[in-house]
Amino acid sequence: MPKFTDPNGAAVSSQSFRNQIPVALLNAFNTNNRINQYLIDNLPKAAWTAKTPGGKGRTIAAIVAHMHNVRVMWLKASKAAVIPDQLDRLTVTPAQALRGLESSREALSTVIGRALAGDGRIRGFRPDVAGFLGYLIAHDAHHRGQITMLARQLGHPLPQKAVFGMWEWGSRGA
Repeated sequence: MPKFTDPNGAAVSSQSFRNQIPVALLNAFNTNNRINQYLIDNLPKAAWTAKTPGGKGRTIAAIVAHMHNVRVMWLKASKAAVIPDQLDRLTVTPAQALRGLESSREALSTVIGRALAGDGRIRGFRPDVAGFLGYLIAHDAHHRGQITMLARQLGHPLPQKAVFGMWEWGSRGA
């Protein structure tokens, strides 16, 4: 039987880990959101609303609003009990974006947690809760890459420490 370790490095059997998968998946989603927060916290202020090269495409503020608003779309589709307000891509501030992402993370964690404890389904999404979680994390990661590249193109690159820090899931985890 494969061996795994808990966060403290103690060995646990795969049978024990199997029981921890729902918590581990929610922790991964929470860590993903902390990486989003870390990116916004380390983004040079001048990059937030800077016009895009050639005047086409979304500003960084608009990209972050989109990240949150897609979460809100899925909360509506899943008939969640709590649905945060959408963010305005033209006026959102970093502080508003951080609050919005946290509120949508919290609401989605409830939806994901219920699916993990139940039949594994998310209303309006196929195939299942694991796929939904993968979709949400991939969506955020795609846009973190866009934001990082756009900030560099705008002449406001993220500090190198922050670029590498977005990959430090172990230190940003639960």
